[in-house]
Amino acid sequence: MTASLHMMKLCVGASGPDELARWQRDRFGGAPAQHVTRMWPKRCDELLAGGSIFWVFKGTMLARQRLIGFEERRGEDGITRCALMLDPVLVPVAAVPRRPFQGWRYLKPSEAPPDMPAHRATEAALPPALARELAAMGLL
Repeated sequence: MTASLHMMKLCVGASGPDELARWQRDRFGGAPAQHVTRMWPKRCDELLAGGSIFWVFKGTMLARQRLIGFEERRGEDGITRCALMLDPVLVPVAAVPRRPFQGWRYLKPSEAPPDMPAHRATEAALPPALARELAAMGLL
């Protein structure tokens, strides 16, 4: 995976990657998933050059989705927002603990966790708390 920049975001409302994937599949079918955020990234070109959004579940980064575009959305309140257009495929990544933060953050490729090896990609995700503890001990 080569990119000049990624982003990371807390996933609120889903306990792990499987639940997020199920929710996105139910809502968007096979079409690109969308996540609407208040702020528009200033570094769009870098993000679209192979970048992904890395999802943090309960303090642990566990999955990513490739960013495929940005679209303007106007809410019922009249405020313009940014829809992050996401590849429908959720890719499991090596667990990395992350402290809480608001909104989204840019993530340098050198700080992004690697994808899970293909032979482990079909394993059920560990509970985020357990993954965080194992990652902190250097066991994941």
